Amino acid sequence: MPRALLLTGDAAEELDTMYPYYRVQEGGWDVDVSSRTMRDVQLVIHEFDPNSDAYVEKNGRKLPVDVPWEDVDVERYDALIIPGGRAPEWIRVDAHVRRITEHFFARNLPIALVCHGAQVPAVYGLLKGRKTACFPPITGDMENAGATVIDAPDCVDGNLVSCRGWPDMPQFGRAMMEVFSKSVGSASA
Repeated sequence: MPRALLLTGDAAEELDTMYPYYRVQEGGWDVDVSSRTMRDVQLVIHEFDPNSDAYVEKNGRKLPVDVPWEDVDVERYDALIIPGGRAPEWIRVDAHVRRITEHFFARNLPIALVCHGAQVPAVYGLLKGRKTACFPPITGDMENAGATVIDAPDCVDGNLVSCRGWPDMPQFGRAMMEVFSKSVGSASA
């Protein structure tokens, strides 16, 4: 059975995290959640409030962790998922997160980026020359990292599939599973 690694931390957006987590399982994949420690991750809920210029945030569910970043054996996984929220801005500074992310890019394995998730590979220079969708306010960051930002709910660039955020989940989920399934199908052929 193919296995995906969901790379995250506290303040990951709940829908950005839980939708791909369940969608890959629905598609016949196993998925392991990886964070800095084995402590449950505190997810957050981002809502758009007409009385606020930015999204508002409240605590969401807790997500159990299967493996800490330092113990991730990247060879066990067929795909990587990096959800959005505020987690990407701080997990990207960890050397283990870099090791894990670079492994998937170097081997052209499927990678799913949701919303702010693109911040992780962008800081390592891995999006240079690539197409990605992202949360619109970080478009300049992605362009400065050398990426071409596509304003779409399901941007596919080879092994990379991305979206702007949780409102894109129906289109993104289908595109993600197509990219993931194609990769496993070609590996077994």
